[in-house]
Amino acid sequence: MYDCVIIGGGPGGVTAAIYAIRSGMKTVVVEKIGVGGQIALSDIIENYPGFPSISGLELMSHFENHAKGIGVEFVSADITGIEVDGDKRILKTAGENIETKTVVICSGAEAKKLGFAGEEEFIGRGVSTCATCDGPFYRNKAVAVIGGGDTAVKESIYLSKIASKVYHVHRRDRFRAEKVLQDRIVTKDNIEFVWKHTTEEALGDVSGVTGLRVKSVDTGETRDLDVDGVFVFVGITPNTAFVDCDKDEQGFIVVNENMETSIPGVYAAGDCRVTPLRQVVTAVGDAAIAAFKAEEYVSELEGRAYDKVGAQGVTLK
Repeated sequence: MYDCVIIGGGPGGVTAAIYAIRSGMKTVVVEKIGVGGQIALSDIIENYPGFPSISGLELMSHFENHAKGIGVEFVSADITGIEVDGDKRILKTAGENIETKTVVICSGAEAKKLGFAGEEEFIGRGVSTCATCDGPFYRNKAVAVIGGGDTAVKESIYLSKIASKVYHVHRRDRFRAEKVLQDRIVTKDNIEFVWKHTTEEALGDVSGVTGLRVKSVDTGETRDLDVDGVFVFVGITPNTAFVDCDKDEQGFIVVNENMETSIPGVYAAGDCRVTPLRQVVTAVGDAAIAAFKAEEYVSELEGRAYDKVGAQGVTLK
């Protein structure tokens, strides 16, 4: 039986593992695909302290090397459910179940689909949610970007370095993105803003996408954009279906200031939880707290108690 099982190998999951291992807990990270999470797909990160500019893949390689260097164990499995049996938390998988005293959920979130005609049909054949992954396929071609938040603006800027033309489609007349990103995108000569338009349909044939039909919010008139690729950045959906705990209406896990879920001994950190900000820096902060509280929980199970000694740490009775 493990002391702590961490679900997810992104920034939060790796951070939780580092803290858990350093506190002496028998720990494992369970990751469905591979270490890195969604952030590994980001072209450039410029707001993580200590790294003025670094790719997501490179940053996560530092995380992974740190964790493996201190003995963090990683296993590949898909968690399908969590059951409580007394002091045990049983993680259901397609293979053998995993037993643990505590769980830290760092399962993250995935790109949300917009639901326009042709979106599903052309996924992987012209419709994408990852500019870093698929952008190079559209070198010197025209593409469309849909969305108005930070991710949409950043990816539009990235694609402007590759594509000959970027149509940026947004249903409103202004972006929600950070001011610094808005200032940066307006300097790109090959980005054309298609304000106050919704996405109607991805056009194409057996070869893939050949265009994008958009509709004016004001007039209802449609317009066809001559593009070879469509990149959708309209939010995220949390990967939390496997756990039955308190969530908000979108499925994000509700936690308290200690990252505790409604299930004792189960914690959540990072993008999968209800939070006003989803960034690498907030995920690692959440995860450090979650692992720390998980260790306290395990200690209490073993009949130990801690006295808090200011901000400097704890003293074992």
